[in-house]
Amino acid sequence: MTKQQYLLGCDIGTGSSKGALTTLDGTVVALSEQIHHLSLPRPGWAEMDAEGVWWADFLAICADLVPHAEGGTIAAVGVSGIGPCIVPADSAGQPLRPAILYGIDTRSTAETAEIMERYGEDRITAVGGNPMNAQSIGGRMLWLQRNEPQVWERTRYWFMASSYLGYRLTGAYVLDHVSASYSEPLYDVANGRWVEEWCTDLAPELRMPELVWPAQAIGGVTPTAALQTGLPVGVPVVAGTIDAFADAMSVGVRHPGEAVLIYGSTMTVVQVTDTFRPCRPLWVNAHLFPGTYNQAAGTATSGSLTKWLRDLIGTDADFGSLTTAARAVPPGSNGLVALPYFAGERSPLLDPDARGVLLGLTLDHGRGHLYRALLEATAYGVAHILEAMRETGTSAQRAFAVGGGITGGLWPQIVSDVTGLTQEITEQSVGACYGDAMLAGVGAGLIAEDADWATRTGVVEPNPAAQEAYQPYYRTFRELHRATAGLQHRMADLQRRGPG
Repeated sequence: MTKQQYLLGCDIGTGSSKGALTTLDGTVVALSEQIHHLSLPRPGWAEMDAEGVWWADFLAICADLVPHAEGGTIAAVGVSGIGPCIVPADSAGQPLRPAILYGIDTRSTAETAEIMERYGEDRITAVGGNPMNAQSIGGRMLWLQRNEPQVWERTRYWFMASSYLGYRLTGAYVLDHVSASYSEPLYDVANGRWVEEWCTDLAPELRMPELVWPAQAIGGVTPTAALQTGLPVGVPVVAGTIDAFADAMSVGVRHPGEAVLIYGSTMTVVQVTDTFRPCRPLWVNAHLFPGTYNQAAGTATSGSLTKWLRDLIGTDADFGSLTTAARAVPPGSNGLVALPYFAGERSPLLDPDARGVLLGLTLDHGRGHLYRALLEATAYGVAHILEAMRETGTSAQRAFAVGGGITGGLWPQIVSDVTGLTQEITEQSVGACYGDAMLAGVGAGLIAEDADWATRTGVVEPNPAAQEAYQPYYRTFRELHRATAGLQHRMADLQRRGPG
């Protein structure tokens, strides 16, 4: 009798890590979630411990899920995680400091500007698809050299979340092409290789990881890792990628003209293209498989905003009650518009010093108005992103919605009403860890590259009346940042200086 084969996927997220154990046809056998927290040691900084959070969460997920494979066998493992981020490690692969996270960490703004001046924005855009921004890995490396030279002197490896887990499991020092695309200016997107000249200039004597594709097997689980995780020795592990792209895999967004909106701690939009189209306000990257590219964009906050409001209100508030209150509020939140830039803004503003604003507050506004205004702010941000994509001559023929934020349906409905975009909802909203399991199956040769595990359960169509009602509020949203950008930047500067 043939043993049942399982696939294990694990994703390291901003607020939690999630794991899924599936069969080869995509049936979910068991799930695990491990809650964790960011470290915010200074204004503009966001960090996470690779060993104490990423690896510890992976071990906890394995402890939850591996026993469910009893009587069968785990045939492959896939991993993904937050990114772009950087963990410098020593010659033994041990992290030398906590990971510097993606665009919510804005510490290397000055270094990014210096590199842009050194190489030229046009040249960097032509090679990397977009200019550098606050989260670009090249800027992080220069920041480490300038501010933590004792760390940099000992650095022999550098990892993102997925590549760190891959290294711990197999000993392979690799990075997938999608993640490398976010390593501006170190990676040449059109040609799929490191830019040796700039790597040598910005990271002298630091070896770059081998480039692989997300579904490519990078090795088997080592005896040491097997002892720690409970996984069988030799089980193939695929390279994996940044979480947003594992999410895209989970709903089958692999072909040109397809897009996915990911409702998480941040809002991410990924649209697949068949050609390399550099664009300043967007992230232009390699996609999941050779010969495909994408245009992507991400806000610095979304679900983290709603969590902020829930925590601020206190113990008598939960997402269910806040959603109910927000449903009773009309589009536009009775004249309340929010700028969601509580952690700066990534694309398409590219403004790490942007800050949050609430315009139109009155004594008549309550928690439902505030909650809805934050949901609407994210929707306005998506509309801004889609406008930037259309300006390059691309638009989505098919869009999918995934992530925890689709629960209850209010948020995706607001996004459709603001943008006019129709979104397909999938039954399986496990997210990136589900895509990780798919990538693992592809890499192990157990499922086809174009396998489709997603079951479409509904469609969110824009409401014409709401769409019309939102137009003046969206125009206000766009004008508000321009009108207050100088003041926002002044506040950001005062925050960096601290009290006194």
